[in-house]
Amino acid sequence: MNKIITQAKKLVIPTKSLEKSKIQIANLAYGLVEEQIKDFSEVVGLEFGGSFAKGTWLSESADVDIFIRFKETVPSDKFEEISKKIGFESMKKYHPYVRYSEHPYVEAKIKDTKVNVVPCYDVKLGKWKSSADRSPFHTRHMKKMLTAKMRDEVRLLKTFLQSTNIYGAEVAKQGFSGYVSEVLIINFGSFENVIKSISKIKENQVIGKATKKFDTPIVIMDPIDTNRNLAAAISEENVGRLIMACRVFQTNPSLKFFKKIKPKFSKTNQENILVVKFDFKMRSPDIIWGQTKRAANALSTQLSVGGFNVLKSTGFTDEKKESYLLFLLESPIIPKKYAKIGPDFFREKDCRSFISKNQSKTELMWIDENRKIVSLEKRKNSDAVKFVSDFLKNNLKTGVPKGLQNDFKRGYKVFLGTKNLSKSIKEVANQLTSTDERIFYFN
Repeated sequence: MNKIITQAKKLVIPTKSLEKSKIQIANLAYGLVEEQIKDFSEVVGLEFGGSFAKGTWLSESADVDIFIRFKETVPSDKFEEISKKIGFESMKKYHPYVRYSEHPYVEAKIKDTKVNVVPCYDVKLGKWKSSADRSPFHTRHMKKMLTAKMRDEVRLLKTFLQSTNIYGAEVAKQGFSGYVSEVLIINFGSFENVIKSISKIKENQVIGKATKKFDTPIVIMDPIDTNRNLAAAISEENVGRLIMACRVFQTNPSLKFFKKIKPKFSKTNQENILVVKFDFKMRSPDIIWGQTKRAANALSTQLSVGGFNVLKSTGFTDEKKESYLLFLLESPIIPKKYAKIGPDFFREKDCRSFISKNQSKTELMWIDENRKIVSLEKRKNSDAVKFVSDFLKNNLKTGVPKGLQNDFKRGYKVFLGTKNLSKSIKEVANQLTSTDERIFYFN
């Protein structure tokens, strides 16, 4: 393992020339924002945040975060209004746009570097008024705690998480954030120790110091906020993927855990993928990702109610115009008839109700070996494409989150994965139908 880790460090540590370029861009952006805050007495300061400030940034994904600190007394609406003005005016040469977390912030791109101009309140530790208020404290804590060697260990861990597709705290990913990576290195001391510890982690194990109990698969405590469990934002699937990947890396260490591996498109099970495509009016990426994922969950439930066995489901959006809901079904065609299970024959009132409701639709009724009344009935739809098409046509308010209903009213398409898919959708479909050897490895 040590040999692979040594080789991996050469891949993850930025070159001196890249570091120089990144510093120039950061200083340029900082100067532009600094010039704008002079006009606002509500602003008390400015500072770098995120991975750039902490020296844990990666070559391919090094955003520059600039935090505008506001007086505590500034109302929320003014806080948002002024921060957007500062962001747009300072970044006007670089096509700025609004992103959303708890509060809106402005993002732009200078050369190949994203610059985030983020508002926060200038509060005392623990007296948070917005979620961004913790960020300056995170930065100061990590700058104090991380040694130069540990910063490179963080880079190793971040790259490992990226490679296994579980890096990023955004709604689209629900994975491990850069800050969580830093917290893990602080707690375990090195990348190697993280691998060894996570591969043997127990359910509900606490990493850090907790002041209360949390109900998540693992608990990762925020060192500057003892009431905050960082793992609450991480999906259970991604927790599992990390644990499995750590076990595989320990057993079979390889540089493939630190490189982007182009997925091979597999036609296996494509005929079992159901796709719902719709266009949406432009909105914040975080909002459309959240809505798309909720829609996938809602329709997954309805498919199950309709008798279709949904093995996996996901949502995807290009963040510009198109969104997709994808479902891997056991089969897109199911039997036209099914057994509807009723009550135990001792429950007289329930039996009368069940018989009354189903006698006009039943083809056959009997008592099974579990003392239940059973009714054999025809399905309205045994074809998944037709089932979803009809369901959306007649039950839009039930099947789709409120925020997407107007988008669906303008039109949608339902089809199987055997249809010609765009490159990005092929990749998403491929994730549903392929096994990641970095997670599931057998000797």
